[in-house]
Amino acid sequence: MLQRLPGCVSRDLIDQLTVEFCYLNSKSNRKKLVRALFNVPRTSLELLPYYSRLVATLSTCMKDVPSMLLAMLEEEFNFLINKKDQTNIATKIKNIRFIGELCKFKIAPLGLVFTCLKACLDDFTHHNIDVACNLLETCGRFLYRSPETTIRMANMLEILMRLKNVKNLDPHHSTLVENAYYLCKPPERSARVSKVRPPLHQYIRKLLFSDLDKSSVEHVLRQLRKLPWSECETYILKCFLEVHKGKYSQVNLIAILTAGLSRYHHEFAVAVVDEILEEIRLGLELNDYNMQQRRIAHMRFLGELYNYEHIDSSVIFETLYLIIVFGHGTPEQDVLDPPEGCFRIRMIITLLQTCGQYFDRGSSKRKLDRFLIYFQRYILSKGRLPLDIEFDIQDMCAELRPRYSSIEEVNAALVELEEHERTASSERLSGEKRSDNEFQKHRSPTPTSSTIAANGSGVSGGVEENGRGYDEAPDSESYSDSGSIDREGHEDEELLSDDKTDDGSDGDDEDDGGPAGGSDEDESVQVRQKIVEIDPREEEDFDREFRALMQESLDSRKLELRARPTLNMMIPMNVFEGSSKDVRPIEGESGEETVDEEGGSGSGGGNRVKVKVLVKKGSKQQTKQMYIPRECSLVQSTKQKEAAELEEMQSIKRRILEYNEREEEESNGISSPAGNWLQAGLANSSGGSSRPMGRGNWDGAGRGVRHYRLHSSAGGFYHGYARRR
Repeated sequence: MLQRLPGCVSRDLIDQLTVEFCYLNSKSNRKKLVRALFNVPRTSLELLPYYSRLVATLSTCMKDVPSMLLAMLEEEFNFLINKKDQTNIATKIKNIRFIGELCKFKIAPLGLVFTCLKACLDDFTHHNIDVACNLLETCGRFLYRSPETTIRMANMLEILMRLKNVKNLDPHHSTLVENAYYLCKPPERSARVSKVRPPLHQYIRKLLFSDLDKSSVEHVLRQLRKLPWSECETYILKCFLEVHKGKYSQVNLIAILTAGLSRYHHEFAVAVVDEILEEIRLGLELNDYNMQQRRIAHMRFLGELYNYEHIDSSVIFETLYLIIVFGHGTPEQDVLDPPEGCFRIRMIITLLQTCGQYFDRGSSKRKLDRFLIYFQRYILSKGRLPLDIEFDIQDMCAELRPRYSSIEEVNAALVELEEHERTASSERLSGEKRSDNEFQKHRSPTPTSSTIAANGSGVSGGVEENGRGYDEAPDSESYSDSGSIDREGHEDEELLSDDKTDDGSDGDDEDDGGPAGGSDEDESVQVRQKIVEIDPREEEDFDREFRALMQESLDSRKLELRARPTLNMMIPMNVFEGSSKDVRPIEGESGEETVDEEGGSGSGGGNRVKVKVLVKKGSKQQTKQMYIPRECSLVQSTKQKEAAELEEMQSIKRRILEYNEREEEESNGISSPAGNWLQAGLANSSGGSSRPMGRGNWDGAGRGVRHYRLHSSAGGFYHGYARRR
């Protein structure tokens, strides 16, 4: 059993040995045990706390064991205190630390400990300094925190510091004294103030950093969607960017949450990607050692975002190229990317190990092959790499692509790659030149003739404002009511489809064009060089102006009024027979056409209005009569439209009469500036066209006045149609 004592290096083992010794309790065995405890090896100081635990446990039933051990330790201390040789320093330290451990178990009396400490302070030289410091490191804090000894211990510590300041101690002893003092009595400072977060922020951090795992992703996503995003969106974004504060294995779960939230909070998902890219660039600019764990976590996060289809491969490759070229060619190159620094290599390896296995086909595979050539040249420029980086590179190349062994092989591959890209770019530019020439031939302007009638309604050949042409001139009388609008809409659709067909055929013709000449190849290369030398500021200005132009076009397009869809049904002629009243088709709110016939007599009565409903069953059309109240919204809106149309018609009639009178006065030489102004106003308002008065409204039923606009293009005239806003 005594041979098992040196192996008892845990509380369970020493407690089991204590119980077994109780079954072998005898006076001789107790003496043997005390002698074995006293003779602990001086180099095995880690056994002293467990031996003291055994003595403290046996002291409850064997009173002579602690007393015999303490007597032997005290006698040894008094013998060694006067020895000044170097051979006994380890024995002294073992002895005083054993007494200190017994003091913490309240086996050694406090008076014995203070007597030993006072004896060392009285002769504060040589080994006594080491003995005093070891005693304080063992039980000094216990004595200082105990209420019955705190004052006496504080006085001892003050004496210790005075002796240290008075005596000229060597640096080793001076450091020992300071460590022992501040271990017992730490410097007074304010307690660390923990950050106080509102309950909502605490709940968000609990969801992301405590509750999140593979089985709770859906639950966390639902809980995040329930939060008041107007209040906590900024804080959620901050927590998503702190992926380095959570578990590294949960980075992909944060990416899952980002992709899931993008369906409901698109701006938040975009902000996550923007902030991650900004953090990566900030890390490249600062190159701070303390940010390395954070930068690695961000690279893993970016790769996981690509794995869950939240970003495109172009973002990944732009980041990869940014890492290997950022700061090079600048005065700060050695600071941003030291020649012996390999952290950028680790960043690229982390990103490619996360998402590189998906670049295995198509353009992504070609992009990765191209990048790996540049990356391996960057690796070879670093010289000798650490073993961990070397092993990571070998694993990555074994998984993705083979690795080049020398800088010559990489340079040869780069020359071949650049030559291939130069050939492909020159072929592409020559093809673009050829296609532009063919496109100009197809789009060469041809002289168009347009005959404008006196009343402005007859056109022999016209082109619309957006470039589409009309084959037939619209006759003024053929534009009646909603039927004209319907026909016009279909004509627009047919013309648009024809344009698309023509464009597609042109594209096919261009793709099938003949091979490019050899003389154009060199010129294409020169053009490519000129494009590279364009001033970046000019490109930025051009892009900014182009975006402003496109935005202005989109905004103006949003303000245009779109015509409501009309029902493509021809009105039978029998609807208009047998009625001498003003009958007109009306487009109902549901999209069907009704015939409104107002009258106060008949079966409808004075409070109802008889209408004819046009229905279609199969290919047969027929009308049915029905009566609706006068207070119906359909009747009221129809009356308002007819009143507005009548007023507009009377206004136009009045202006036309005034215009005719002015023409007669001008022919008689009685013209005036006011008349000229009125004539210009009439010409602009009526579009330079007159129309005989008749049944129906003026160019469209309640859809805004449709009028001609006269334009000049390529030396000729054409008519364009536009709607009043």
